[in-house]
Amino acid sequence: MITVTELAAAKIREIAVAENLQDQGIRVRVIGGGCSGFTHDLYFDDTVGELDEVFESLGVKLYIDPLSLQYLENVEIDFTDGIHGSGFKFNNPNVKGTCGCGSSVAF
Repeated sequence: MITVTELAAAKIREIAVAENLQDQGIRVRVIGGGCSGFTHDLYFDDTVGELDEVFESLGVKLYIDPLSLQYLENVEIDFTDGIHGSGFKFNNPNVKGTCGCGSSVAF
């Protein structure tokens, strides 16, 4: 199960309205890259793949491909807005390590 916090759901809805993307879901994936090996990625997507898993959390539709799903089990997506910047944060219990800046992860 993949969930979003109330703050993340509100920010996703805010962006969707501002960009006229209300009919799209959020594609959540893990891609290769970064010094630790993988990075989390999310973006609006209007296409659900044949093999995608579809979740809904607080009214937000989430699309996850089968390869990414193995790394995203029990992930919570949050939104932070602070002195060091703002953005979506992945609270992923499957992560074994991160790089120094925290932008990439190892599983």
